[in-house]
Amino acid sequence: MAKYRKKPVVIEAIQWDGTTESSHEIIKFADVIWHCNHNHMTICTLEGNMKASIGDYIIKGVQGEFYPCKPDIFESTYELVIE
Repeated sequence: MAKYRKKPVVIEAIQWDGTTESSHEIIKFADVIWHCNHNHMTICTLEGNMKASIGDYIIKGVQGEFYPCKPDIFESTYELVIE
C-alpha cells in the first residue's frame, strides 16, 4: 500500500475564547456564522452546519471555506507561521 504525506498548507484561524470581543472578531473573520451564544456558535460549512465550542479554532480553508476544529486536533496538525 502506498503512503502519503499531507501537503504543507498555510491557513488562517482564530481561537474562540467565549468573550464578546472574540465572538465579534470571528464574525468579522468568517461571515458564515449564523448563530452564536455563550456556549457555542453554529457555522455554515461545506458539509452542513457545525457547532463550535469555546476553545475551538475557526479555520479558513484553502478554498475560502470555514469550519471549526478542536484545540487538540488543531495543535497536533498546525504550527504558527512567523512572517
